[in-house]
Amino acid sequence: MKAVQVLGYGDVHQLHYGSVPELRPGVGEILVKMVATSINPIDWKLRRGDLKSFMPLEFPAILGRDLAGDVVEVGEGISRHKIGDPVLGLVNRAYADYVICSPEELALMPAGMSYEQAAALPLVVLTGAQLIEIGVRPRSGETILITGAVGGVGRAAVHVARQHGVHVIAGVRASQRKDAESLGADRIVALDDAAEVAALKELDAVADTVGHEVIVALIPHIKKNGVLATVLGRPEAANGRDVRVEEVWAQPDSARLERLAQEVAAGRFTIPVRRTFKLSDIHYADPEAEKGGLGKIILVA
Repeated sequence: MKAVQVLGYGDVHQLHYGSVPELRPGVGEILVKMVATSINPIDWKLRRGDLKSFMPLEFPAILGRDLAGDVVEVGEGISRHKIGDPVLGLVNRAYADYVICSPEELALMPAGMSYEQAAALPLVVLTGAQLIEIGVRPRSGETILITGAVGGVGRAAVHVARQHGVHVIAGVRASQRKDAESLGADRIVALDDAAEVAALKELDAVADTVGHEVIVALIPHIKKNGVLATVLGRPEAANGRDVRVEEVWAQPDSARLERLAQEVAAGRFTIPVRRTFKLSDIHYADPEAEKGGLGKIILVA
């Protein structure tokens, strides 16, 4: 089978598309034929070596967390999934023709959803949901500001926060205000406008996907004993503050992923796709994702 391997830390020239050993599922495992996957920031950060101090790679390594494809073989003890099931999942080593998965990682794809759309979902929608439900743990009526609200994680966080009956403030760049209007937030704030940030009233919580100077400016607006939930690790600016910091790292949750995918299929929120590449064109796709912008970069087999 074919896969993209990282041969060492560095730029895209460390990515190699070629043959790797075939896979067979063991007890309690499922073999999925990858139809589509996507590039997430963690992929190119791992490739560059940004995270090697706490997430070191063993080379050659296969990256990729998002998977959409079809079940082609099941190991002993698998009853929930059957051969032919179209699935999506938060997995490991997805940049390959075939991926070994556990049942908890996989959800059934909603009818009518494309593999490309499904591949855009797992990491960002689960991160967004867990940022709110595990990190913030909101109560109805509270006011929560979500940074990076037009990004994939931010969009999912806005959607889930609204389900919990909170007052949602979408934090975006001023240039993204029009894009944010479709999110259904109660208010939009330009986080690169110092006057708009200064005018914020006390917040019960901030769900942060951006970090850096944005979160430094927002922490003083969180009420005493309020919550800062973050996907970027504890910021130094929170030290010495009466703020509960919750670091959130996405975990597989097949039931929650299935519900979120169904909500996307029903049009209740969207995760945009910017561009699709062949997996073999990873040298062109990875820089496109690394430069940023709205919408996911999808890779297809």
